[in-house]
Amino acid sequence: MIRPLLSSLIILSLFLLADQANGQTTAILCKQIIDGKADRPIDANVVLIENNRIVSVGNKSIIPPGTPTIDLGDHTLMPGFIDMHCHPLGNGDDDYQTYHLKNSSADKALQCLKNVQGLLQEGWTSLRVAGDLDVGYAHLDVRDAINAGMFVGPRIFGAGHWISVTGGGGDLNFFSYEQSGVKVDGLVVDGPEEMRKAIRNEIKYGSDWIKILVSGAFMTAGDNPQNVHFSKEELEVAIDEAGRRDVPVMAHAHSAESIKMSVSAGAKTIEHGSFLDDEAIAMMKAKGVFLVPTMAIGKWFLEFNEGSQALSKAIELTKKHRVGIETMLTKAIRSGVKVVVGTDLTGTQPEYHSNEFSELVRVGMSPMQAIKAGTSLAAEGLGKEKELGTVAPGMLADLVAVKGDPLADINRLKKVTFVMKDGKVVKSPVK
Repeated sequence: MIRPLLSSLIILSLFLLADQANGQTTAILCKQIIDGKADRPIDANVVLIENNRIVSVGNKSIIPPGTPTIDLGDHTLMPGFIDMHCHPLGNGDDDYQTYHLKNSSADKALQCLKNVQGLLQEGWTSLRVAGDLDVGYAHLDVRDAINAGMFVGPRIFGAGHWISVTGGGGDLNFFSYEQSGVKVDGLVVDGPEEMRKAIRNEIKYGSDWIKILVSGAFMTAGDNPQNVHFSKEELEVAIDEAGRRDVPVMAHAHSAESIKMSVSAGAKTIEHGSFLDDEAIAMMKAKGVFLVPTMAIGKWFLEFNEGSQALSKAIELTKKHRVGIETMLTKAIRSGVKVVVGTDLTGTQPEYHSNEFSELVRVGMSPMQAIKAGTSLAAEGLGKEKELGTVAPGMLADLVAVKGDPLADINRLKKVTFVMKDGKVVKSPVK
Protein backbone atom coordinates (compact mmCIF):
# COMPACT_ATOMS: atom_id res chain seq x y z
CA MET A 1 0.00 0.00 0.00
CA ILE A 2 2.85 2.36 0.86
CA ARG A 3 4.85 1.71 -2.34
CA PRO A 4 1.95 2.53 -4.75
CA LEU A 5 1.26 5.70 -2.73
CA LEU A 6 4.92 6.76 -2.93
CA SER A 7 4.96 6.03 -6.67
CA SER A 8 1.85 8.16 -7.15
CA LEU A 9 3.37 11.03 -5.16
CA ILE A 10 6.60 10.86 -7.17
CA ILE A 11 4.67 10.90 -10.48
CA LEU A 12 2.55 13.84 -9.26
CA SER A 13 5.70 15.70 -8.21
CA LEU A 14 7.24 15.14 -11.65
CA PHE A 15 4.12 16.50 -13.32
CA LEU A 16 4.19 19.57 -11.07
CA LEU A 17 7.89 20.14 -11.77
CA ALA A 18 7.31 19.79 -15.50
CA ASP A 19 4.43 22.28 -15.34
CA GLN A 20 6.59 24.68 -13.36
CA ALA A 21 9.45 24.29 -15.85
CA ASN A 22 7.11 25.00 -18.78
CA GLY A 23 5.77 27.98 -16.89
CA GLN A 24 2.23 29.32 -16.64
CA THR A 25 1.45 32.65 -18.24
CA THR A 26 -0.34 35.29 -16.16
CA ALA A 27 -1.74 38.53 -17.54
CA ILE A 28 -1.89 41.79 -15.59
CA LEU A 29 -4.47 44.29 -16.84
CA CYS A 30 -4.42 47.93 -15.71
CA LYS A 31 -5.42 51.42 -16.82
CA GLN A 32 -1.93 52.61 -17.77
CA ILE A 33 1.70 51.54 -17.65
CA ILE A 34 4.71 53.66 -16.74
CA ASP A 35 7.56 51.56 -18.08
CA GLY A 36 10.39 53.42 -16.29
CA LYS A 37 12.00 54.57 -19.55
CA ALA A 38 9.54 56.60 -21.62
CA ASP A 39 8.68 60.20 -20.78
CA ARG A 40 4.95 59.41 -20.68
CA PRO A 41 2.82 56.33 -20.03
CA ILE A 42 3.26 53.83 -22.86
CA ASP A 43 0.50 52.80 -25.26
CA ALA A 44 -0.26 49.55 -23.46
CA ASN A 45 -2.32 48.24 -20.57
CA VAL A 46 -1.40 44.54 -20.38
CA VAL A 47 1.72 42.77 -19.14
CA LEU A 48 2.21 39.04 -19.65
CA ILE A 49 4.31 37.18 -17.07
CA GLU A 50 5.82 33.71 -17.45
CA ASN A 51 7.73 32.25 -14.50
CA ASN A 52 9.60 35.28 -13.15
CA ARG A 53 9.97 37.26 -16.39
CA ILE A 54 7.93 39.70 -18.42
CA VAL A 55 7.31 38.09 -21.83
CA SER A 56 5.11 40.68 -23.52
CA VAL A 57 3.67 44.18 -23.07
CA GLY A 58 0.69 45.39 -25.10
CA ASN A 59 -3.10 45.47 -25.07
CA LYS A 60 -5.81 42.85 -24.51
CA SER A 61 -5.18 41.26 -27.89
CA ILE A 62 -1.91 39.73 -26.61
CA ILE A 63 -3.67 37.72 -23.89
CA PRO A 64 -3.90 34.04 -24.94
CA PRO A 65 -7.34 32.45 -24.46
CA GLY A 66 -7.82 31.02 -20.98
CA THR A 67 -4.89 32.94 -19.47
CA PRO A 68 -5.35 33.76 -15.74
CA THR A 69 -5.72 37.54 -15.49
CA ILE A 70 -5.16 39.98 -12.63
CA ASP A 71 -7.41 42.95 -13.36
CA LEU A 72 -6.13 46.04 -11.53
CA GLY A 73 -8.85 48.30 -12.91
CA ASP A 74 -7.97 52.00 -12.69
CA HIS A 75 -4.43 51.38 -11.40
CA THR A 76 -1.12 52.54 -12.85
CA LEU A 77 1.46 49.75 -13.18
CA MET A 78 5.19 50.52 -12.82
CA PRO A 79 8.52 48.79 -12.22
CA GLY A 80 9.26 47.86 -8.60
CA PHE A 81 10.88 50.64 -6.57
CA ILE A 82 14.62 50.58 -5.81
CA ASP A 83 16.02 52.21 -2.65
CA MET A 84 19.69 52.86 -3.33
CA HIS A 85 20.63 53.76 0.25
CA CYS A 86 19.05 52.15 3.30
CA HIS A 87 20.05 50.60 6.64
CA PRO A 88 17.46 47.91 7.52
CA LEU A 89 19.19 46.55 10.65
CA GLY A 90 17.88 49.46 12.74
CA ASN A 91 14.99 49.22 15.18
CA GLY A 92 14.12 52.91 15.57
CA ASP A 93 16.61 53.55 18.41
CA ASP A 94 17.75 57.12 17.73
CA ASP A 95 21.14 56.51 19.39
CA TYR A 96 22.32 54.50 16.44
CA GLN A 97 26.02 54.91 17.26
CA THR A 98 25.72 52.51 20.21
CA TYR A 99 22.89 50.36 18.87
CA HIS A 100 25.35 47.68 17.74
CA LEU A 101 26.61 47.35 21.34
CA LYS A 102 23.13 46.59 22.71
CA ASN A 103 21.90 44.00 20.24
CA SER A 104 23.33 40.77 18.82
CA SER A 105 23.70 40.07 15.12
CA ALA A 106 20.92 37.48 15.44
CA ASP A 107 18.57 40.04 16.98
CA LYS A 108 19.39 42.54 14.24
CA ALA A 109 18.90 39.93 11.52
CA LEU A 110 15.36 39.34 12.76
CA GLN A 111 14.73 43.09 12.88
CA CYS A 112 16.16 43.38 9.37
CA LEU A 113 13.87 40.65 8.03
CA LYS A 114 10.84 42.42 9.51
CA ASN A 115 11.94 45.76 8.04
CA VAL A 116 12.66 44.54 4.54
CA GLN A 117 9.43 42.55 4.38
CA GLY A 118 7.58 45.73 5.35
CA LEU A 119 9.41 47.62 2.62
CA LEU A 120 8.44 45.00 0.06
CA GLN A 121 4.79 45.54 0.98
CA GLU A 122 5.28 49.24 0.17
CA GLY A 123 6.64 48.48 -3.29
CA TRP A 124 10.39 48.39 -2.62
CA THR A 125 11.37 45.27 -4.53
CA SER A 126 15.13 46.02 -4.45
CA LEU A 127 17.32 47.58 -1.77
CA ARG A 128 20.97 48.61 -1.68
CA VAL A 129 22.29 48.58 1.89
CA ALA A 130 24.96 51.24 2.42
CA GLY A 131 26.70 49.39 5.26
CA ASP A 132 24.79 48.76 8.45
CA LEU A 133 24.71 48.76 12.24
CA ASP A 134 26.43 45.46 12.99
CA VAL A 135 29.91 44.18 13.76
CA GLY A 136 28.90 41.12 11.69
CA TYR A 137 27.06 40.76 8.40
CA ALA A 138 23.46 40.21 9.51
CA HIS A 139 21.81 41.96 6.55
CA LEU A 140 23.86 39.93 4.07
CA ASP A 141 22.70 36.76 5.86
CA VAL A 142 19.11 37.97 5.44
CA ARG A 143 19.84 38.60 1.74
CA ASP A 144 21.17 35.08 1.33
CA ALA A 145 18.18 33.56 3.13
CA ILE A 146 15.77 35.43 0.86
CA ASN A 147 17.74 34.39 -2.23
CA ALA A 148 17.62 30.77 -1.04
CA GLY A 149 13.82 30.94 -0.82
CA MET A 150 13.68 30.62 2.97
CA PHE A 151 11.75 33.88 3.30
CA VAL A 152 9.87 36.30 1.06
CA GLY A 153 11.62 39.62 0.78
CA PRO A 154 13.08 42.17 -1.62
CA ARG A 155 16.31 41.81 -3.57
CA ILE A 156 19.19 43.03 -1.40
CA PHE A 157 22.52 44.34 -2.59
CA GLY A 158 25.17 46.30 -0.76
CA ALA A 159 28.10 46.64 1.58
CA GLY A 160 28.60 44.84 4.87
CA HIS A 161 30.07 47.88 6.60
CA TRP A 162 31.17 51.43 6.05
CA ILE A 163 34.92 52.00 6.00
CA SER A 164 36.23 55.01 7.92
CA VAL A 165 39.45 56.57 9.19
CA THR A 166 40.35 56.72 12.88
CA GLY A 167 38.24 59.48 14.36
CA GLY A 168 36.01 59.58 11.30
CA GLY A 169 32.27 59.19 10.82
CA GLY A 170 32.47 55.41 11.24
CA ASP A 171 34.45 55.51 14.48
CA LEU A 172 33.26 55.99 18.09
CA ASN A 173 34.58 59.41 19.05
CA PHE A 174 32.89 60.01 22.39
CA PHE A 175 34.40 57.29 24.60
CA SER A 176 37.39 57.97 26.82
CA TYR A 177 40.87 56.75 25.89
CA GLU A 178 40.54 53.90 28.39
CA GLN A 179 37.56 52.57 26.40
CA SER A 180 39.37 52.63 23.05
CA GLY A 181 38.96 48.88 22.63
CA VAL A 182 35.17 49.11 22.21
CA LYS A 183 34.10 47.58 18.89
CA VAL A 184 32.69 49.84 16.21
CA ASP A 185 30.07 48.78 13.67
CA GLY A 186 32.18 49.93 10.75
CA LEU A 187 35.74 49.20 9.71
CA VAL A 188 38.38 51.73 10.78
CA VAL A 189 41.44 51.84 8.53
CA ASP A 190 44.47 54.07 8.18
CA GLY A 191 46.75 53.91 5.17
CA PRO A 192 46.55 52.15 1.80
CA GLU A 193 47.39 48.66 3.03
CA GLU A 194 44.79 48.67 5.80
CA MET A 195 42.28 49.85 3.20
CA ARG A 196 43.25 47.03 0.86
CA LYS A 197 42.85 44.39 3.61
CA ALA A 198 39.47 45.79 4.71
CA ILE A 199 38.09 45.64 1.18
CA ARG A 200 39.31 42.09 0.71
CA ASN A 201 37.54 41.07 3.93
CA GLU A 202 34.31 42.83 2.91
CA ILE A 203 34.26 40.97 -0.39
CA LYS A 204 35.20 37.69 1.32
CA TYR A 205 32.13 37.90 3.54
CA GLY A 206 29.66 38.75 0.80
CA SER A 207 29.70 42.49 0.11
CA ASP A 208 28.83 43.24 -3.52
CA TRP A 209 29.47 46.96 -2.95
CA ILE A 210 32.16 48.77 -0.98
CA LYS A 211 31.10 51.75 1.18
CA ILE A 212 33.76 54.32 2.11
CA LEU A 213 33.27 57.40 4.28
CA VAL A 214 35.36 59.95 2.43
CA SER A 215 34.07 62.88 4.49
CA GLY A 216 32.78 63.31 8.00
CA ALA A 217 29.12 62.62 8.74
CA PHE A 218 25.98 64.44 9.87
CA MET A 219 24.95 61.91 12.51
CA THR A 220 28.16 60.96 14.33
CA ALA A 221 29.87 62.71 17.23
CA GLY A 222 33.28 64.29 16.96
CA ASP A 223 33.69 64.73 13.20
CA ASN A 224 32.89 67.41 10.63
CA PRO A 225 31.01 66.54 7.40
CA GLN A 226 32.83 69.35 5.62
CA ASN A 227 36.22 67.70 6.19
CA VAL A 228 37.90 65.21 3.86
CA HIS A 229 39.02 62.09 5.73
CA PHE A 230 40.72 59.75 3.30
CA SER A 231 43.89 60.65 1.45
CA LYS A 232 44.16 60.50 -2.33
CA GLU A 233 46.31 57.37 -2.01
CA GLU A 234 43.79 55.60 0.23
CA LEU A 235 40.96 56.41 -2.19
CA GLU A 236 42.88 55.17 -5.19
CA VAL A 237 43.66 51.90 -3.43
CA ALA A 238 39.99 51.47 -2.51
CA ILE A 239 38.80 51.89 -6.08
CA ASP A 240 41.61 49.73 -7.48
CA GLU A 241 41.16 46.87 -5.02
CA ALA A 242 37.38 46.77 -5.38
CA GLY A 243 37.56 47.19 -9.14
CA ARG A 244 39.87 44.21 -9.60
CA ARG A 245 37.09 42.11 -8.05
CA ASP A 246 34.36 43.81 -10.16
CA VAL A 247 32.85 45.38 -7.04
CA PRO A 248 31.68 49.02 -7.34
CA VAL A 249 32.34 51.69 -4.69
CA MET A 250 29.82 54.02 -3.08
CA ALA A 251 31.39 57.11 -1.54
CA HIS A 252 29.78 58.81 1.43
CA ALA A 253 30.86 62.36 0.62
CA HIS A 254 29.31 65.54 2.02
CA SER A 255 32.00 68.15 1.32
CA ALA A 256 32.65 69.45 -2.18
CA GLU A 257 36.29 68.38 -2.06
CA SER A 258 35.43 64.84 -0.91
CA ILE A 259 32.90 64.57 -3.75
CA LYS A 260 35.46 65.66 -6.34
CA MET A 261 38.14 63.37 -4.96
CA SER A 262 35.72 60.42 -5.04
CA VAL A 263 34.61 61.14 -8.61
CA SER A 264 38.22 61.50 -9.78
CA ALA A 265 39.20 58.22 -8.08
CA GLY A 266 36.37 56.30 -9.79
CA ALA A 267 33.51 55.92 -7.30
CA LYS A 268 30.29 54.85 -9.00
CA THR A 269 27.89 56.66 -6.66
CA ILE A 270 28.11 59.66 -4.35
CA GLU A 271 26.04 59.31 -1.17
CA HIS A 272 24.47 62.52 0.19
CA GLY A 273 26.60 65.04 -1.73
CA SER A 274 25.39 67.77 0.60
CA PHE A 275 27.87 70.52 -0.24
CA LEU A 276 28.04 70.20 -4.01
CA ASP A 277 29.64 73.01 -5.97
CA ASP A 278 29.56 73.79 -9.69
CA GLU A 279 32.79 71.94 -10.38
CA ALA A 280 31.58 68.81 -8.60
CA ILE A 281 28.33 68.88 -10.58
CA ALA A 282 30.21 69.21 -13.86
CA MET A 283 32.55 66.35 -12.94
CA MET A 284 29.70 64.03 -11.96
CA LYS A 285 27.83 64.73 -15.18
CA ALA A 286 30.93 64.25 -17.35
CA LYS A 287 31.81 60.90 -15.74
CA GLY A 288 28.23 59.60 -15.37
CA VAL A 289 28.54 59.27 -11.59
CA PHE A 290 25.26 58.76 -9.74
CA LEU A 291 24.14 61.04 -6.90
CA VAL A 292 22.07 59.58 -4.04
CA PRO A 293 20.94 62.70 -2.12
CA THR A 294 18.95 60.90 0.64
CA MET A 295 16.34 63.62 1.10
CA ALA A 296 13.89 61.60 3.20
CA ILE A 297 16.26 61.28 6.17
CA GLY A 298 16.45 65.07 6.57
CA LYS A 299 12.66 65.29 6.50
CA TRP A 300 12.49 62.49 9.08
CA PHE A 301 14.99 64.27 11.37
CA LEU A 302 12.86 67.39 11.49
CA GLU A 303 9.46 65.69 11.72
CA PHE A 304 10.15 63.06 14.38
CA ASN A 305 13.41 63.76 16.20
CA GLU A 306 13.34 67.40 17.27
CA GLY A 307 14.01 66.51 20.90
CA SER A 308 16.58 63.75 20.31
CA GLN A 309 19.87 64.34 22.08
CA ALA A 310 21.61 61.61 20.09
CA LEU A 311 20.59 63.20 16.78
CA SER A 312 21.02 66.82 17.83
CA LYS A 313 24.05 67.28 15.56
CA ALA A 314 22.19 65.99 12.51
CA ILE A 315 19.15 68.13 13.26
CA GLU A 316 21.24 71.27 13.75
CA LEU A 317 23.20 70.72 10.52
CA THR A 318 20.03 69.91 8.56
CA LYS A 319 18.36 73.12 9.70
CA LYS A 320 21.48 75.19 9.05
CA HIS A 321 22.29 73.89 5.57
CA ARG A 322 18.99 72.61 4.16
CA VAL A 323 18.32 75.56 1.85
CA GLY A 324 21.84 75.52 0.42
CA ILE A 325 21.82 71.74 0.00
CA GLU A 326 18.51 71.83 -1.85
CA THR A 327 19.59 74.74 -4.05
CA MET A 328 22.63 72.84 -5.31
CA LEU A 329 20.64 69.61 -5.69
CA THR A 330 18.15 71.46 -7.90
CA LYS A 331 21.09 72.68 -9.95
CA ALA A 332 22.45 69.13 -10.25
CA ILE A 333 19.06 67.85 -11.44
CA ARG A 334 18.78 70.60 -14.05
CA SER A 335 22.37 69.98 -15.17
CA GLY A 336 21.60 66.34 -15.96
CA VAL A 337 23.42 64.59 -13.11
CA LYS A 338 22.07 61.07 -12.61
CA VAL A 339 20.14 61.59 -9.37
CA VAL A 340 18.59 58.42 -7.94
CA VAL A 341 16.33 57.47 -5.04
CA GLY A 342 17.91 56.55 -1.70
CA THR A 343 16.29 57.20 1.67
CA ASP A 344 18.97 56.52 4.34
CA LEU A 345 16.13 55.05 6.44
CA THR A 346 15.80 51.73 8.26
CA GLY A 347 12.38 50.41 7.26
CA THR A 348 10.89 50.61 10.76
CA GLN A 349 8.38 53.00 9.15
CA PRO A 350 8.22 51.42 5.68
CA GLU A 351 5.47 53.72 4.47
CA TYR A 352 7.78 56.71 5.03
CA HIS A 353 10.35 55.74 2.39
CA SER A 354 8.15 56.94 -0.49
CA ASN A 355 8.66 60.48 0.78
CA GLU A 356 11.90 60.38 -1.22
CA PHE A 357 9.86 60.65 -4.43
CA SER A 358 7.87 63.67 -3.26
CA GLU A 359 11.00 65.34 -1.87
CA LEU A 360 12.73 65.02 -5.24
CA VAL A 361 9.70 66.55 -6.93
CA ARG A 362 9.75 69.37 -4.40
CA VAL A 363 13.33 70.29 -5.35
CA GLY A 364 12.78 70.26 -9.09
CA MET A 365 12.11 66.84 -10.60
CA SER A 366 8.95 66.14 -12.56
CA PRO A 367 6.90 63.21 -11.22
CA MET A 368 8.10 61.11 -14.15
CA GLN A 369 11.74 62.01 -13.45
CA ALA A 370 11.26 60.99 -9.81
CA ILE A 371 9.72 57.65 -10.81
CA LYS A 372 12.63 56.97 -13.17
CA ALA A 373 15.04 57.92 -10.35
CA GLY A 374 13.56 55.10 -8.28
CA THR A 375 13.24 52.55 -11.08
CA SER A 376 15.23 52.48 -14.36
CA LEU A 377 17.91 55.00 -13.36
CA ALA A 378 18.39 53.34 -9.97
CA ALA A 379 18.69 49.97 -11.74
CA GLU A 380 21.41 51.49 -13.92
CA GLY A 381 23.16 52.72 -10.78
CA LEU A 382 23.00 49.18 -9.40
CA GLY A 383 24.41 47.80 -12.64
CA LYS A 384 21.21 45.75 -13.03
CA GLU A 385 19.53 47.68 -15.85
CA LYS A 386 19.27 44.54 -18.01
CA GLU A 387 17.04 42.87 -15.42
CA LEU A 388 15.41 45.50 -13.22
CA GLY A 389 13.76 48.90 -13.35
CA THR A 390 11.79 48.65 -16.60
CA VAL A 391 8.49 47.13 -17.71
CA ALA A 392 9.65 45.39 -20.88
CA PRO A 393 9.96 41.86 -22.32
CA GLY A 394 12.83 39.90 -20.82
CA MET A 395 12.96 41.90 -17.59
CA LEU A 396 12.38 40.35 -14.17
CA ALA A 397 8.75 40.65 -13.12
CA ASP A 398 9.17 43.12 -10.25
CA LEU A 399 6.09 45.35 -10.48
CA VAL A 400 4.04 47.74 -8.37
CA ALA A 401 0.73 49.50 -8.91
CA VAL A 402 -1.09 52.42 -7.36
CA LYS A 403 -4.65 53.59 -7.81
CA GLY A 404 -4.99 56.59 -10.11
CA ASP A 405 -2.24 58.57 -11.76
CA PRO A 406 1.02 59.27 -9.86
CA LEU A 407 2.03 61.73 -12.59
CA ALA A 408 -0.86 63.93 -11.46
CA ASP A 409 -0.06 63.39 -7.76
CA ILE A 410 3.30 61.91 -6.78
CA ASN A 411 1.95 61.21 -3.29
CA ARG A 412 -0.03 58.31 -4.76
CA LEU A 413 3.23 56.37 -4.56
CA LYS A 414 2.73 56.38 -0.78
CA LYS A 415 -0.29 54.09 -1.23
CA VAL A 416 0.94 51.07 -3.16
CA THR A 417 -1.82 48.48 -3.48
CA PHE A 418 -0.20 45.84 -5.70
CA VAL A 419 3.30 44.35 -5.51
CA MET A 420 4.82 41.54 -7.56
CA LYS A 421 8.38 40.39 -6.97
CA ASP A 422 10.04 37.82 -9.19
CA GLY A 423 6.71 36.96 -10.81
CA LYS A 424 4.94 36.25 -7.52
CA VAL A 425 2.19 38.47 -6.13
CA VAL A 426 3.03 39.58 -2.60
CA LYS A 427 0.34 42.26 -2.23
CA SER A 428 -2.88 42.68 -4.16
CA PRO A 429 -6.12 44.69 -4.01
CA VAL A 430 -7.83 41.88 -5.91
CA LYS A 431 -9.91 39.65 -3.66
